[in-house]
Amino acid sequence: QVQLVESGGGLVQAGGSLRLSCAASGRTFSRIAMGWFRQAPGKEREFVAAISWNYGSTYYAGSVKGRFTISRDNAKNTVYLRMNSLKPEDTAVYYCAATSIPLSTFQYEYDYWGQGTQVTVSS
Repeated sequence: QVQLVESGGGLVQAGGSLRLSCAASGRTFSRIAMGWFRQAPGKEREFVAAISWNYGSTYYAGSVKGRFTISRDNAKNTVYLRMNSLKPEDTAVYYCAATSIPLSTFQYEYDYWGQGTQVTVSS
């Protein structure tokens, strides 16, 4: 079992930055890959970014590539999502998730999910 708790969401103006954190507990954190997903009002949840458990390989959705950075600190059992140059269309509930698959962009491959944190970007 893995428990995930997100934090760091909030209200920010367009062009601003936020850093989301996801603290994990339970299973050995260093052996699980992590991902961030988001769900905007009236839309389906979508992939944002993922990071592998080994070597720190990363993958991003095209809409956030170059603006968002995913990273992890295995000593702190925490994964981060640094979001720069935020746009109103980035407004969503952001979820972190964990998977035993080395690196995945597919929601169905993630076994554990956090409760989500709201990010609102004003224009």
